[in-house]
Amino acid sequence: MVETELKGAMGWKATGAFVRHLLTSRWFMVFATFLLMSMSGATYMFGIYSGDIKSSLGYDQTTLNLISFFKDVGANNGIVAGLVNEVAPPWLVLSCGAIMNFFGYFMIWLVVTHRIAKPPAWQMFLYIGIGTNSQTFPCIVALVSCVKNCPESRGVVVGMIKGFIGLSGAVITQLYLTFYGHNSKSLILLVAWLPAAVSILFLRTIRIMEVVQQAHNSHKIFQNFLYSSLSLAGFLMIMIIMQNWLSFTRFEYAASGSVVLLLLIFTNFLVVVREEFDLWKSKKQVLDDHPPSMVELTPAEAVPKPQNQEVQVSCFSNMFTQPKRGEDHTILQGIFTADMLILFTVSAFGIGGTLVAIDNLGQIGKSLGYPTKTIATFVTLVSVWNFLGRVAAGFASEILLAKYNFARPLMLALVLFVSCAGHLLIAFGVPNSVYLASLIVGFCFGAQWTLIFSIVSELFGLKYYSTLVSIVAGGTPLGTYVLKVRVAGHLYDMEALKQMAAKGLTRKEGEALTCNGVECYKLSFLILTAATFFGCALSLVLSYRTRNFYKGDIYKKFKDQAHAADTEKLSVTNVTTT
Repeated sequence: MVETELKGAMGWKATGAFVRHLLTSRWFMVFATFLLMSMSGATYMFGIYSGDIKSSLGYDQTTLNLISFFKDVGANNGIVAGLVNEVAPPWLVLSCGAIMNFFGYFMIWLVVTHRIAKPPAWQMFLYIGIGTNSQTFPCIVALVSCVKNCPESRGVVVGMIKGFIGLSGAVITQLYLTFYGHNSKSLILLVAWLPAAVSILFLRTIRIMEVVQQAHNSHKIFQNFLYSSLSLAGFLMIMIIMQNWLSFTRFEYAASGSVVLLLLIFTNFLVVVREEFDLWKSKKQVLDDHPPSMVELTPAEAVPKPQNQEVQVSCFSNMFTQPKRGEDHTILQGIFTADMLILFTVSAFGIGGTLVAIDNLGQIGKSLGYPTKTIATFVTLVSVWNFLGRVAAGFASEILLAKYNFARPLMLALVLFVSCAGHLLIAFGVPNSVYLASLIVGFCFGAQWTLIFSIVSELFGLKYYSTLVSIVAGGTPLGTYVLKVRVAGHLYDMEALKQMAAKGLTRKEGEALTCNGVECYKLSFLILTAATFFGCALSLVLSYRTRNFYKGDIYKKFKDQAHAADTEKLSVTNVTTT
């Protein structure tokens, strides 16, 4: 419809001009980041192909758990990607991520399909670490570019970007079923080439653009993106539940995959085309009414641009000199603050705790006697509610902040408090409670990511945002290791051995331990609840520390910069048209 209107109104020449405008526009860049993030979820799909790694290479459960641990370390350690993004252009960072992604997963595929000899275990740790760490590169580029391009809507932006990451596992699963059926080894090949191809496709699209005042309807545009993504999430949830209970043919898988692509690409692209078409028409109307002069400006007639000369200061000389909250912090200034320590600890205990619950949902379901298909439903619910938590936290925190100066750290504390309820439901094994617990844990897991990433951008500025946010996220694998391996895993094995001893059985060497009943995870999740509540208390401390900051207009700096840029443009336009 838009294309027909465009052709009818302005002809083919104008259509070509509009296409060029569209492909270089701000909203097309946002759309490209959504597509990129929807292909960045291979980390969440490890459970589908982990069995192939174990059986093909003859690994025991301990070795497979170590591979899973290196997967988590790679996926949650974005410090290298953040540092590279500080000094390299976005296209180079995306290229690095694409190369690492293809290499890591392609090598795993070669090993699993026996196209190369079985490597030592440490090489598999390396391959999975490189493959999962590669996804931090496009994530950092997308996050930093969108937050800097839309600084006055950062909560919404972070929520949408993190939301598409949450949905990506379900999206890639549908595409994998469409392309390969249930050949899970081929899934490894798919996650090797597909995310790399999408990154290469948008190398020149995703970039940091000039600061401008956001359109008055920008919030409505993001709402349209939200409605589109909610439609996609709803369809994915329905399809995955149906596929868990029914036997789909290849044609039916292909049909569902086609609808996924339609909802992912076409609906979001239509939002971009409509918005950019309206912007392009309004700009064209201004030029038609006030055509620029053909006379070349002399230096005296041109409007001079202010020259900002920054004095270069060693990063070590001012590392303990703290700028005001909201001002740009250096990396060392950010690290040596109490606010950063609080956020790092919250990331470890909050996100780390919910990630332990998510990673153990399958084992929890088995220990409590849930059917296999029901356990698959738990994983689906977590994926969809993870997405809902990310986008809901972004939109809700932005609205509450704008209308009531409701601080994001306070909302983070509320989310952590709610997640404690999910942990307690699992701890006490209330009948059918895992359904509700999976919703709570998934929602809170997603919401925490959005809120923490937004808070970092607000407190420490955007100049070194990519590195500082990666440092905060680095607390997650640390907390996950302690709570998952040293607490949940250790206590599960102890209870399993106790049950074997009660039956008069002795564990054989290499035999997997199986535990049944509420006691398998009761103590573990009581400890998780205590750790999460501690994170909640720390968030309240951060909320108190930043109360004056959030009472003011935290976006004033960006509004002033955008207003100054628009004023300068208007001055130049007035000179050229007189």
